[in-house]
Amino acid sequence: MYAPKITIYDTTLRDGTQAEGVSFSVQDKIRIAEKLAGFGIHYIEGGWPGSNPKDIAFFEEARKREWGPAKICAFGSTCRPKLSPADDSQVRLLIEAGTPVVTIVAKSWGLHVEHILGVSFKENLRMIRETVDYLKSKGKEVILDAEHFFDGYKEDAEHALAAIRAAADAGADMAVLCDTNGGSMLHEVGEITHAAVAQLGLPIGIHTHNDCELGVANALAALRAGAVQVQGTINGYGERTGNCNLTSVIPNLQLKLGIEVVPDLTRLHELSLFVDELANCQHNIRAPFVGATAFAHKGGLHANAVEKLAKSYEHIEPGSVGNRQQILVSELSGQSNVIAKARQLGFQLDKGSPEVPAILREIKKLEHEGYEFEAAEASFELLVRRVLSKPEPLWELLEYHCTYIRSVRNRYETCEATVKLRVGTSDIYTVAEGDGPVNALDAALRKALIPTYPVIDRIQLSDFKVRIITANSGTAARTRVLIDSTDHHETWSTVGVSDNIIEASWLALVESYEYRLRRG
Repeated sequence: MYAPKITIYDTTLRDGTQAEGVSFSVQDKIRIAEKLAGFGIHYIEGGWPGSNPKDIAFFEEARKREWGPAKICAFGSTCRPKLSPADDSQVRLLIEAGTPVVTIVAKSWGLHVEHILGVSFKENLRMIRETVDYLKSKGKEVILDAEHFFDGYKEDAEHALAAIRAAADAGADMAVLCDTNGGSMLHEVGEITHAAVAQLGLPIGIHTHNDCELGVANALAALRAGAVQVQGTINGYGERTGNCNLTSVIPNLQLKLGIEVVPDLTRLHELSLFVDELANCQHNIRAPFVGATAFAHKGGLHANAVEKLAKSYEHIEPGSVGNRQQILVSELSGQSNVIAKARQLGFQLDKGSPEVPAILREIKKLEHEGYEFEAAEASFELLVRRVLSKPEPLWELLEYHCTYIRSVRNRYETCEATVKLRVGTSDIYTVAEGDGPVNALDAALRKALIPTYPVIDRIQLSDFKVRIITANSGTAARTRVLIDSTDHHETWSTVGVSDNIIEASWLALVESYEYRLRRG
């Protein structure tokens, strides 16, 4: 039996930042918190005000803003051994954070009580009880995170439950069962959560980690057993292998179990990308629900089927989470892939028309040379245009040249590129410097084309990826270059392949500009 109301507690700004390589500025944290609140997250944990100046600054900024129904939470711990909460500086900082909710972590595993805290079970319970009581006396909603609860319960169930009873007796509003080491199995989480719900007199939440890749599954098992809150992070950020991923839990609750937790699930994909961008982390293209390939179809039979009936190979409508269907084209593609992909790009092709096998032959020939079009839709569109209509070239390359000079003695380095093009009836020769050969070539090409095609001035190269295709050839290896470009309205990707990395870059660069110009 599912609970009628389940709340979502986000800890991206605290637990999520414990992930290797993840760090947010104060302004980043405010922007993410605003995004989470707008999405409909119920509880937003801002950090630990007793741990660093950045988190203190966050709470100072948060107090200046309205958060609507969302509740900002300060995170901390129980008072220290042999101290009263009123005399503990970190507990005072929790009060001074000015949040309506305070979440405190407490030990519920005897191993930690004895060997990490170094106190008696009685003292541990005193620390929990008095800290909760003190925070409640200050008008706070108090959530207890029972750290290592599942490990503690398996070793000594009564002591683990006693830790939560101490909080409940002092007036805690909720106790959250934490699988802190991430090592519990589904049946354990379900059975222990069910027991805790039955024996404890307050609402129960769940906090899982992903060390066995069961973070999401364990959270759902706990909710099924009677928990009414799930804690997690956007994109599963967290220490070690990460926390329970809210971008998977939320759609599973809403779309699979029929439990509404946010008002507009179509904003989920955007939220996932936004947090990745501020974390400066590469988006996981294979992430369920929100990944770029979550609804991608490459096999010809699959592409043919989803063209007829999308749900034949899609468990949900991609748009329900703000994502979209993708038809991939490669040497494995059949005519259905080409027709479906071309249709997505605005080209109408019929099965059996001679253009379709012609496009397939060109794809397979180029992929044999090292090209891949799955991540380079703009290059694929240009390929289709060349097969269908053989458009007039926008310009003709006469020559280009690149030089790089570095003088160690004179502490001097420069990279210079020259480009000679024929645009219409005019030959144009330009020279430009750059930080490297690709940057210099880009500058020279722009200089040559902008007088005729001013829209190029708005184009910006946003990413540049290099992949060695034939690694066993050493420095003579074949190279694939993928360039992402944007005009701040649209983003597109192009690909170039050559034995020469500069030539591969040039080919991808030229296709980037040609794509934008062909689109009008």
